[in-house]
Amino acid sequence: MSPHMRFLAAAAATVLTGCVSTPGEAPRESAIAPGTLGLQGPAYVPVADGWWLGLGDPQLDRLVQEALTRNPSLAAALARVRSAQEQAIAAGSSDNPQVTLDGSATRERVSANFIFPPPYGGSTIWEARLGANFAWNLDFWDRQGALIAQASQVAQAAGLDAAGTGLLLSSAVTQAYVELVRARQLEALTGRAAEQRGRLLGLTQQRVHAGLDSNVELRTAEANLALIAVEREQTRVVQESAIHALAALTGHGAEAYSRIEAPTLDLERALDLPQTLPADLLAHRPDVAAAHMRVTAAQSGREAAHANFYPNIDLIAFAGFVSIGLDRLFESDSRQWSVGPAIHLPLLDAGRLKAEYRKSGADLDIATASYNETVLRAVRESSDQVSRLRGLDQQLADQQRALDAAESAYGMAEQRYGAGLSNFLTVLNAETQVINARRQRVNLLADRTAARVALLVALGGSFEETIR
Repeated sequence: MSPHMRFLAAAAATVLTGCVSTPGEAPRESAIAPGTLGLQGPAYVPVADGWWLGLGDPQLDRLVQEALTRNPSLAAALARVRSAQEQAIAAGSSDNPQVTLDGSATRERVSANFIFPPPYGGSTIWEARLGANFAWNLDFWDRQGALIAQASQVAQAAGLDAAGTGLLLSSAVTQAYVELVRARQLEALTGRAAEQRGRLLGLTQQRVHAGLDSNVELRTAEANLALIAVEREQTRVVQESAIHALAALTGHGAEAYSRIEAPTLDLERALDLPQTLPADLLAHRPDVAAAHMRVTAAQSGREAAHANFYPNIDLIAFAGFVSIGLDRLFESDSRQWSVGPAIHLPLLDAGRLKAEYRKSGADLDIATASYNETVLRAVRESSDQVSRLRGLDQQLADQQRALDAAESAYGMAEQRYGAGLSNFLTVLNAETQVINARRQRVNLLADRTAARVALLVALGGSFEETIR
């Protein structure tokens, strides 16, 4: 048998018998099956991109677009996507042949008592090298393939995170805008209440002059009118806070406050949303898709860790020039080349590979547990918003009847008080009821709009990706 054949036979025997054994531990966590979560509604059709356009306010549309362009949080998420994508490209390049050009020139004193004969032994010379190196990892056990897949999956998860950040950002802008609308409408109600209490003060003054009421009723009417100014100032503070939030979300500072004008959003306007949990809820949540992709990435990492127990076989080659003395480097006799396989086989590594393999199993358990947590949170958030929206719809129906009754009662009480048929306390109670009912109406409408937006986000908005 030739020396080459003996080498290959020995290498094959070593490959078959010398590998470090893998630990037999399996991952402990398993992913929740969507079918066990009680999602029984019809399939959810995602809303179109730009779902906020359905609220019919051009200024809101502009603010959301600015946020999606300028917000620092989204910019950071997109930068993480680019970073992960470049890492995936770098990982992919490792599966291809690598060629480098290396050169060196070393001035050295050669020992006279070594392998070099005179005139080199005992002299000071230049040693020069220039050549191309070729290396190719043959990846028989698909270790590089698993690492490349893992890097690609991490990049995809980062992209899904960015989609989720964009969805949450558009929701945050819309919710802040709803708060601005709420505050402005409450301020408008204080104006109506001021007019109402002004009329009541006028009636009270007439009755005091006629001797029908005392200064107690007069001072009470004056105090109630003054309290409206306090409420108006409170609503203005809330408006300013909402404007500050909108400016920050859109990547602006105080210079943008004056550019945010009075909103035209109609709180009666509805967003078309399902009233039950869709059966395919998890296919429309970017955070669930990202968590699922990280489980897949962890599985690829475990495959790569398992492949570490097998030999790493490379094909390497060198072609170039080597000489003693710079003047002879490019002579034909200075040519040198080599080619052949290189095998790296783990035999004894003090438990490092086994620890890395067990760590990959723990990483997979972490990713799976995180996925399960995300899935349960998605179902809870969606359920909460469906229940909240259903309750708000019922409250609005009941509240409208209460408002109609309160306004009717106040109108009658005001007329009777002016005619001397009712006392001041009756009018005051009726007035308090109608003001509170109007305020409650505005709050319920704003809460319902906010709940619709929150439900849309909980269902994934316009995002759509099938979980595999």
